[in-house]
Amino acid sequence: MEFTRLLDCLAADHDRLRAVVEGHADAPVPTCPGWTVADLTRHVGEVYLHKTAAMRDGEEPEPWPPKEFADQAPTALLDRGYTALRAEFAARAPEDPAGTWYGPDQSVGFWIRRMAQETVVHRIDAELATGRPVTAVPDDLAVDGVDELLKVFTAYAVTEWGDCFTEILDGSPGRTVLVRAGDDAAWRVRTGPGEFTVTDGAGDGTADVTLSGSPEDVLRSLWNRAGADGDRGVTVEGDPPALAELRRCLVVATQ
Repeated sequence: MEFTRLLDCLAADHDRLRAVVEGHADAPVPTCPGWTVADLTRHVGEVYLHKTAAMRDGEEPEPWPPKEFADQAPTALLDRGYTALRAEFAARAPEDPAGTWYGPDQSVGFWIRRMAQETVVHRIDAELATGRPVTAVPDDLAVDGVDELLKVFTAYAVTEWGDCFTEILDGSPGRTVLVRAGDDAAWRVRTGPGEFTVTDGAGDGTADVTLSGSPEDVLRSLWNRAGADGDRGVTVEGDPPALAELRRCLVVATQ
């Protein structure tokens, strides 16, 4: 996706999230067990400020969060964080260097993408928590979100922090999962002991299991944000243990 498009999506999802959380601080967030809307709001504000500092200082700040944040109301912290984040993006080009946890991409553009995707997922959380209709996720943003989840989060995590996945993958017989998001986007995931590789496209040959649906439904399913209605828009064909293995890897990678 173009960075200007990602920034537009970030703005729209932030504005929706900010409007939805108002007046619902104590509501539980079903997709984030143990959190209230206040906790969710505070988390997003702290994330925005954390990434702002990473861009400003060239490395991710530690320790985090500062003690002073506890004295701010969640919505005030969200407002502060979003203002600071947008100002930092406005002052830099996407190709400018920035400290990130993802080795292959140490740029401001990484954080533009990551914050757009962070915000859409948590906007959905807020809508589910407050009983509001879930605003549609644009196809291009949803496809990009699935791509990021599979490649940037999970494939990279298995490569860099393989010990975290030993329990899941060491007993794997070697499986192939095909993920289809709409008519045009697909990824072939191969798992096995110490392995989680992702290639674009449906590829050749059979898969142990295929998960398919609209881009939004696939994104929400893989992020466990389907809501009370479940994965009604997603079709699964094939071996359930293969999909369960994939899902377990996703959970560990995104913790």
